[in-house]
Amino acid sequence: MESALRILEVLLLVMAANGAPILLARLLRGRTLPPVDFGLKLRDGRPLFGHSKTWPGIGVALLAATVVGLLLGHPWYVGASAGLAAMVGDLFSSFVKRRLGIPPSGRAVLLDQLPESLLPTLVLLYWLPLNVAEAGVAVLLFFCLGLPLSWLLFQLGIRKQPY
Repeated sequence: MESALRILEVLLLVMAANGAPILLARLLRGRTLPPVDFGLKLRDGRPLFGHSKTWPGIGVALLAATVVGLLLGHPWYVGASAGLAAMVGDLFSSFVKRRLGIPPSGRAVLLDQLPESLLPTLVLLYWLPLNVAEAGVAVLLFFCLGLPLSWLLFQLGIRKQPY
């Protein structure tokens, strides 16, 4: 039972960090937000990360993960660390996707889920009484739940894409 609760805590923190920017984008639909890469394009002519990775998105991810961490009874820095690691993972996957020619919001199964769940889970290994097997289960569950949840958010008009 304790193991399941630790896995659930990881999932809640990771999902809060990754879901908050999506909700913010929905709330601010149509508004241009400052991109993390400041519109920078690399030698390949493609953006560093793309227009969908914004400073307010990162801020709301950190805030959401921090609040969820506090609600779970952890110090603020546990949630903030998980949120920051999730956003670093998300930026990494966006960077790789741009290099591969996949546009912002383009689909790349595994690349879309793995960095943004694995990095915060690895960070949480330090803060939570979590073992490697539980961390692996949390990452696997995030991957398995991510696609159906994205489809549901698309059906509800929150996401632009069903993935």
